[in-house]
Amino acid sequence: MGSLSTFEERLQYPRARRDESIVEEYHGVTVADPYRWLEDPEAEEVKDFVEKQVNLSDSVLKTCETKEKLHEKITKLIDHPRYDTPFKRGNRYFYFHNTGLQAQSVLYIQDDLDSEAEVLLDPNTLSDDGTVSLNSLAVSEDGKYMAYGLCSSGSDWVTIKVMKIEDKTVEPDTLSWVKFSGITWTHDGLGFFYSRYPAPQEGEKIDAGTETNSNLYHELYYHFLGTDQSEDVLCWRDQENPKHMFGSKVTDDGKYLIMTIEEGCDPVNKVYHCDLSSLPKLGLEGYRGSKSLLPFIKLIDTFEAQYIAIANDETLFTFFTNKDAPKYKLVRVDLKEPSTWTDVIPEHEKDVLSTACVVNGNQLVVSYMSDVKHILQIRDLNSGSLLHTLPVDIGSVGGVFARRKDTTFFFRFTSFLTPGVIYKCDLSNESPLVTVFREIDVPGFDRTAFQVTQVFYPSKDGTKIPMFIVARKEIELDGSHPCLLYAYGGFSASMTPFFSATRIVLSRHLGAVFCFANIRGGGEYGEEWHKAGALANKQNCFDDFIAGAEYLVHAGYTQPRKLCIEGSSNGGILIGACINQRPDLFGCALAHVGVMDMLRFHKFTIGHAWTSEFGCSDKEEEFHWLIKYSPLHNVKRPWEQKTDKFVQYPSTMLLTADHDDRVVPLHTFKLLAVCIRLLLLFCIFFLLPLKPSFLVWQTMQYELGLSLENSPQTNPIIARIEVKAGHGAGRPTQKIIDEAADRYGFMAKMVDAKWLD
Repeated sequence: MGSLSTFEERLQYPRARRDESIVEEYHGVTVADPYRWLEDPEAEEVKDFVEKQVNLSDSVLKTCETKEKLHEKITKLIDHPRYDTPFKRGNRYFYFHNTGLQAQSVLYIQDDLDSEAEVLLDPNTLSDDGTVSLNSLAVSEDGKYMAYGLCSSGSDWVTIKVMKIEDKTVEPDTLSWVKFSGITWTHDGLGFFYSRYPAPQEGEKIDAGTETNSNLYHELYYHFLGTDQSEDVLCWRDQENPKHMFGSKVTDDGKYLIMTIEEGCDPVNKVYHCDLSSLPKLGLEGYRGSKSLLPFIKLIDTFEAQYIAIANDETLFTFFTNKDAPKYKLVRVDLKEPSTWTDVIPEHEKDVLSTACVVNGNQLVVSYMSDVKHILQIRDLNSGSLLHTLPVDIGSVGGVFARRKDTTFFFRFTSFLTPGVIYKCDLSNESPLVTVFREIDVPGFDRTAFQVTQVFYPSKDGTKIPMFIVARKEIELDGSHPCLLYAYGGFSASMTPFFSATRIVLSRHLGAVFCFANIRGGGEYGEEWHKAGALANKQNCFDDFIAGAEYLVHAGYTQPRKLCIEGSSNGGILIGACINQRPDLFGCALAHVGVMDMLRFHKFTIGHAWTSEFGCSDKEEEFHWLIKYSPLHNVKRPWEQKTDKFVQYPSTMLLTADHDDRVVPLHTFKLLAVCIRLLLLFCIFFLLPLKPSFLVWQTMQYELGLSLENSPQTNPIIARIEVKAGHGAGRPTQKIIDEAADRYGFMAKMVDAKWLD
């Protein structure tokens, strides 16, 4: 494995205070939490801890010789024009464009596809450092107004503003404390629905984005243009279920408001509907100042499956669902007969139905995922029958923008070796006409120099796991190559092929092989695949990932000391758990914004929504699932394990950001603190429900004794703590480049990757 022998002297790790008085009992098991004080981001002691960790990391990164070269090459390759799929609203087209190194992409508007485009909204003008980003937008049905959400410093909090499109005037309307919300206009153009949390109580100081308190009591509102937020109509709330979250969508005919209700991150929701045309004479206006909520009718009132409204003809609705269909299907129901449901597109035997939308009157654009590659089809809305399969290369289809009233739609294709192609599909004739509308060109990138292979390797229990391997052509499988293995494996999220300029630089200039393992917990094969890596089955994710690493070694792509593993968010848990379970298998680890304290994650911001994925330590059975793999609670001294060779933790970088209010930074801080003095007393973990044992859980820098001169742990364990950034979304281009150069410069040094010109 990579070693600090490359450093002239041993790193001096800052000590972190241990508060031995913090002990909590979980179902008869006592667990110490000596670094709970790190949960308060405003405490001076925490700020001092962060500053010292930043200084330590800076001292390490200064020794990483390839960092500046990587920064230069990544900047050069990213500096190319990028476009997103155009979409039509009113009678005009909108699209996002970045000239290359702009901090944020700019929103453009044009009257038709041949006319000159104009800048409609440039987020780069909203801050000096590019940290204000455009989170969401919705254009009114008549195309006169645009409501848009802005985020600052990467926080999940959103401020909604309104622009008059004709003269680009920003209206006074300002809506605050918005989070996890869409924006959907009523067709009269008078206003829109959105969701928010209650404002802080008077006198309560909150720096939006750095707070850790739970997000509770979501509410659905309607905002009338030109009015103050205090006058908004409260459309729905549920005081008895504070964890519920509400989404809304006005149907294409403008008649119905569909409200979805969620309480976690599982793909399940309730569905209520409100006939906006049948409201009392004054309509929504009549609810101003009223204590009455909108008269929603319950269509689905259980959390048994997911339902997404795709289309409706009066009361006849088509839904995308996983009800009795783990690979998803389309179904139809008449609101007048809510107990009678029929299949429109039945569940496929093997492939997963990914998306569906209506276009050209009564046609559907549907995408399937087949072994982690997309298939795009045109089907009949009424019968569901297949009309056409569109020609798509092996890769990912996204950004499908279609409207029922239009005969054309756009979609985007990308793959590991295709930066991006935007296609236009014309359905005005009997056969679809698919043409290239715009292609992304990356100067200096030669796709013929690389090859992509998909393999299926066996996991610990024999399950076949797909993995993509991207490398330079004709490499020798002699175990000599630096290798980067990435995975996510959670929340039913599918990781399909995508282009990364940064990873192309790693392959070209470090000779790296980069790999993506589609481990269980994701949605690549539907809900059964997801459930096989969630709750009590979470260990399957780690087993799948470890088996992928072993495959790469046995196949000759790499060797343990040259293998770097990487994951973000849920993938950060993956990295934390795997370096605990198999520290001998990796030379370097990069864990981004990971949930590391699995006993307390549900107590902070939106963490309560993840209990549907992980479980909750408040429940005895689930506590025992979590304690077995929680990264914070399973740090150990690898060299004390009975093996025939010396083992230590791989060189590790934990990455977080000060405004990450999704996975709050305290997870990273506590895990870091645990490392500092591993050679101190290590208490053995006994789980004796009838005879509680006192567990002193230690975290990495403590448990590994890194502050001691004679610690066997010589591989560095550091943190990279970004400022004015959040969980990842909205991060300006320069920060993306800086972080990539830092983490991969660190990786290069730790796995001894040589620079190739």
